[in-house]
Amino acid sequence: MADYRICVICSGNICRSPMGEVILRHLLDEAGLGDRVEVDSAGTGGWHEGDGADPRTLTSLTSGGYDGSAHRARQWQQAWYADRDLVLVADRGHERELQRHAPTEQDRDKVRLMREFDDDAVAAGTLEVDDPYYGDAADFDRCRDEVEAAMRGVVEHVREQLDA
Repeated sequence: MADYRICVICSGNICRSPMGEVILRHLLDEAGLGDRVEVDSAGTGGWHEGDGADPRTLTSLTSGGYDGSAHRARQWQQAWYADRDLVLVADRGHERELQRHAPTEQDRDKVRLMREFDDDAVAAGTLEVDDPYYGDAADFDRCRDEVEAAMRGVVEHVREQLDA
């Protein structure tokens, strides 16, 4: 079992959270932490369950040097709080929903906005990752860049948590 477990959350688990999962896993591998940290993702809703990532997500990931082709969407389950050390959400709506359903205060504290780990986003006060679903390729690339910046900060957070 991994030393640390992270789940990345968005609405349907086909855009923002698969980007987060794929990018974070890649960055953890680069940092030499991939064997110590397990990363997965889910959506707050299950309407895309079993589907691959949105094709525009895959295109954006590929252009950024990542492979999201193995992704399959699934819905967050309340029982997973017990198995996760950190739950990264894309926006305040996800944050409210997951904190509201968390069984304990400790579980509520695990829920954090992705961009809280990006110092530039914190300084600018832009802590939400906008949903690119109704946008175009540029919106997906912007999303990927925001998620990537946040995940670089998550890697540093994990390094501190593991004293690595």
